[in-house]
Amino acid sequence: MMFSKTLFLTYLYLLIYILLSSGVILYNKWVLSPKYFNFPLPITLTMIHMGFSGLVAFCLVRVFKVVAPVKMTFEIYATCVVPISAFFASSLWFGNTAYLHISVAFIQMLKALMPVATFLMAVICGTDKLRCDVFSNMVLVSVGVVISSYGEIHFNVVGTVYQVTGIFAEALRLVLTQVLLQKKGLTLNPVTSLYYIAPCSFVFLFVPWYLLEKPGMEVSQIQFNFWIFFSNALCALALNFSIFLVIGRTGAVTIRVAGVLKDWILIALSTVIFPESTITGLNIIGYAIALCGVVMYNYIKVKDIRASNQLPPESLPERATKEWKLDKKSSDLYPNNGNNGNGGSNNGGTGSAADPVADEETPFISASMRLSHLGRGQYSSHNA
Repeated sequence: MMFSKTLFLTYLYLLIYILLSSGVILYNKWVLSPKYFNFPLPITLTMIHMGFSGLVAFCLVRVFKVVAPVKMTFEIYATCVVPISAFFASSLWFGNTAYLHISVAFIQMLKALMPVATFLMAVICGTDKLRCDVFSNMVLVSVGVVISSYGEIHFNVVGTVYQVTGIFAEALRLVLTQVLLQKKGLTLNPVTSLYYIAPCSFVFLFVPWYLLEKPGMEVSQIQFNFWIFFSNALCALALNFSIFLVIGRTGAVTIRVAGVLKDWILIALSTVIFPESTITGLNIIGYAIALCGVVMYNYIKVKDIRASNQLPPESLPERATKEWKLDKKSSDLYPNNGNNGNGGSNNGGTGSAADPVADEETPFISASMRLSHLGRGQYSSHNA
C-alpha cells in the first residue's frame, strides 16, 4: 500500500510539473503577445514575478518563520548572490523578450541548446572536462538546432539572438551557482533562494526597465489587469516548488524524460493555442536530431554519476520507494547550510551544473539540489 501511494505521488508530481511548466510558458506568451493580451513589456512582467516571489519568500522566512534563513554574510552575498542574481535576471529578461519575436514552438527547439551552453560554460570555468564523447553529442545537438532554425518559416534574427543569449546567461548562472555557492558551503532551498535572489534580481532589472520600458509606458495605453498578473506570478511560483517536489521524488533519468515529454507536449499545444505558430517538417527533423544528442548526453552524465558512486541501475518503482524512505529519514528537503562541503565540483564534472535538468522558468533550485535526487546516501556528506 505504501509503495503504491509513493508511486502515485511520484507520477502526480511529474504531471503537475509538466502542466505547470507548459502552462507558465504559454501564459507568458499570451500575456506578452501583441495579438492577445498585448502587454509587450517583458522586463516589467519579469519584475512582477520577482517582486511577488520575493514577497512570498519574505513572509515565509521572516513573518511565518516556516523556513529558517541561512547564515548569509555580506561577503557571500556580494561575491555569490549578486553575480548569480545578475545572470538570472538577464536570462529571464532575454528569454521573455524572445516571446515577442518568435513562436513558443521554435523557442522550445532553441532550448535544446541548453546542454551545449552549460557544457561550454562548465569547461571554461573548469568545473567540467572536455571529452570527445560529450563534445560529439554537443555537435549533434547544435546541428539539429541549425536544421530546425533553417526550417523555421517565421525565422526572426532578433528573437533568436535574445533566446540564445538568455540560454547562455542561464548556463553561466548554473555554473556560477556551483562554483560560488557550493564552494562556500552554502545550499539554498527554493524558499531561501527566492528570499535572497529575487529581490536582488528585481534591482538588476530596474535599470533596463527604467531605460527601455518606462518611457513607453508613460506615452502608451497599457492595460493592467491585477488578476491576470497575480495568477501569472502565482503559477510561476507554484512551478518553482513543483520542480522541488519532483526532484525529491524521482531520479535523474525520470526527470529528464519528463522534460523531453514536456517539450513535445508544449510544441504541440502551442500550435493549437497560437495558430500562427507553424511547424514544418524540417523543424521536426532538426529538433529530433537535437533531442537525440540531448538524450545521449543525459545517458552519459547519469552513467558517469552512477559509475563514480557505484550505484546499481534501478527501476523507477525501486528508486521511488528507496528515495521516499530517504526523504523520511533525512533533511535533504531543507538542507542546512553547513553540510555542503565542497559541493559537486570534485566529481570530475560528472555531476556539475552542466546537467541540463534546469527548467528555464524555475532557476531558483541550486545546482547541488538538482543532483540531490541521485544517490542521496552516497552524496550525503555534501548534499550533491
